[in-house]
Amino acid sequence: MKKSTTLKNIANQVDVSVSTISRVLNGKSKHYRISEETQQLILNAAKELNYSPNQLARGLRLKRTNTLGYITPDISNPFFSNIAKVVEKYARKLGYSIILCDSEENTDIEANSIQLLIDRKIDGLIISPVGQTVDHLKETYNRNIPIVLIDRFFPDFDLPYVASDNYKGALEATSYLIECGHTRIAYIQGLKNTSPNNERVKGFKDAHRNFGIEFDDSLIVGNSFGEENGYIEMKLLVKRNNKPSAVFAGSNLISLGALKALAEENLKVPDDISMISFDDQPYSRFLATPMTTVSQQGSQIGQLATKILIDLIETNKQFEPKGILLPTTLIKRNSVRIIEDAEITGNGKANSILS
Repeated sequence: MKKSTTLKNIANQVDVSVSTISRVLNGKSKHYRISEETQQLILNAAKELNYSPNQLARGLRLKRTNTLGYITPDISNPFFSNIAKVVEKYARKLGYSIILCDSEENTDIEANSIQLLIDRKIDGLIISPVGQTVDHLKETYNRNIPIVLIDRFFPDFDLPYVASDNYKGALEATSYLIECGHTRIAYIQGLKNTSPNNERVKGFKDAHRNFGIEFDDSLIVGNSFGEENGYIEMKLLVKRNNKPSAVFAGSNLISLGALKALAEENLKVPDDISMISFDDQPYSRFLATPMTTVSQQGSQIGQLATKILIDLIETNKQFEPKGILLPTTLIKRNSVRIIEDAEITGNGKANSILS
């Protein structure tokens, strides 16, 4: 096995001290007034000998490894996989590498992944947490490891975050369904007691209140952002005696599961039941019935979070403001049926798109 080139090998070839070579290769020539001729001699020798610095040893000396940890709750979810890609690309552009972990929506796996990343001497952590408990994140924060949260955050814990404005997204989507004449709307929610789900449920309920419509709590169902949740809950919803005329799916995967269930029941969107999905994906417009969606700025979320984390690492300053919420956009396609003869009590806004 061929041995790697060391600074001593370069020193033997160019007859310069190891310390001088180290200063040149670490970009400190100007500080130590090393001549351009010597610099070029060393750089040429390093290239000729295929010198590759030991990044771990260098990181231990500088107390920095230029490595970031990124923990996602579900890499199979297109929303999170896109963010992971953006984080890796943008970090690489700024001179950092990424170690990726998937918590599988499991807090224990998440906590173990954090410890693994700390053992690898990461400089900072980007995490889309499971979001139901914060104790292990507090412990990490207290060890002075910079952390930035993506998508899910904790209102009572002072960690910087970048997320979508889930409340307004859900409010606008539900209001649109009501304006189209739907008064019996089901919401297939994601993981309970997480910030995105809590905000989406709040927006769903407030839209009903704004139109003076009493909503049925039994129509808020489910407890996962996954496809299986959408499949099971839609199967149950369409078997009810008084089934909903519309369904708001709390994630892109939930909507896929729900569509599978509807196909098995020979029910069509929007003829038999209308649907809106939270989160737009490239496939949304290519479905048999193009899906009306709440679009999130996933790429911008990933890029902002990465920049904030690297700024925290390199400046050692607190981030202000605490968090950033990016606006969502309702993309209207063909999955919502307009009920022309609907009678909706309340403030009359329901007729706005029909007039």
